[in-house]
Amino acid sequence: MATQGQGFLSISNLTKSYGAGEARTQVLKGISTEVDKGEICVLFGPSGSGKSTFLNMVGGLEPADSGSICVDGVDITKLNDHDMVEYRRRELGFIFQFYNLVPDLTVRENIEVCQYLSRDPLPIDDLLHSLGLWEHRGKFPNQVSGGQQQRCAIGRALVKNPSLLLCDEPTGALDYHTSKEILELMERVNREYGSTMIIVTHNDAIRRMSHHVLRLRDGMLSEDFRNEHLMPASELTW
Repeated sequence: MATQGQGFLSISNLTKSYGAGEARTQVLKGISTEVDKGEICVLFGPSGSGKSTFLNMVGGLEPADSGSICVDGVDITKLNDHDMVEYRRRELGFIFQFYNLVPDLTVRENIEVCQYLSRDPLPIDDLLHSLGLWEHRGKFPNQVSGGQQQRCAIGRALVKNPSLLLCDEPTGALDYHTSKEILELMERVNREYGSTMIIVTHNDAIRRMSHHVLRLRDGMLSEDFRNEHLMPASELTW
């Protein structure tokens, strides 16, 4: 088990159910773990194990039945609606499998939309260069590849300068070569910007590049450990 301490993200006895009566299904059954600041944390598990529910609760999109979710010392389960909106604006970046870009905005404009949400955004020109999007900044989403659209989605999440990046199957819609490029990019983002990342994925290879590995099974953590020897994303195969 990973060492329990005062992590940047501290989750204690988290439970979540859906439905009522005989139809009630308990999705998360007392989850407890700690994620340290600056870690890449990967979350595995079969379909229906609670991965998306877990991510949505950390993202403040779904309420907990019981337990606590502390982010940088603040228990977000106790926030009112206004403070929850501020938490999502200031602390979080979301990266999805399907990029959710605005089709009528250029690559640059899609990133700028989230720049305006932050009090301390990253310089957008530097970010475009870092993401390999400078030459594509004036193009619309349908004029660039899937990998470039995902880079734009990463830029949109990152420009806010969030302390926590929540990534839901970020390579799930990409081919092998492009997936590796995106994983190398996320590795570099983590190193250069120090963003704490939680990556939900079915790709078992990603665990080898991650500082912290969590595996959900039947609503409980069946694995919770930290890697002693990380493999660079460029060396991953699957």
